[in-house]
Amino acid sequence: METTSRPSNDHLNDWLRDAHAMEEQAETMLSSMLSRIKNYPELSQRISQHIEETRGQQAVVKRCLERRGQDNSTMKDMAAKAMATFQGFSGALASDEIVKGSMFSFAFENLEIAAYKNIIEAARYVGDTETAVECERILQEEIAMAQWLEKNTGAVVRHFLMLADEPDATAKR
Repeated sequence: METTSRPSNDHLNDWLRDAHAMEEQAETMLSSMLSRIKNYPELSQRISQHIEETRGQQAVVKRCLERRGQDNSTMKDMAAKAMATFQGFSGALASDEIVKGSMFSFAFENLEIAAYKNIIEAARYVGDTETAVECERILQEEIAMAQWLEKNTGAVVRHFLMLADEPDATAKR
């Protein structure tokens, strides 16, 4: 599906490139966090699951771009990965890394939700129903992850504090 050069199509293409970069950032950020989680098995399992979902989302967005005669932006992808790497390094220095990581993940999931809602509306506007349908599926995965984080944040915080009170435990991860 070659897209005509209209501002609305151009914006949709840009937003899809942004979404691809955002998914690259999410994968890097989540993988970094997962590599350091030791004492939170449920969170670790859910992050592992979402990393696989994120990889699938990257592939879907890339297919949407290709179908529209576009490529992902290598520069945006690299910048997003660099930001995520920096976030991983800075998180590793925090004494409450797991809590801050959970907070940031919840905020990032909501950013992704907002981005996909915009993409879906733009795709519908320009008549690209296939992109709208594909991004609806991605949106549901992002909503599910955000809801899981929201529901389980209290348990993560309580577990962190319990470990923090134990003299020989490592609470931050």
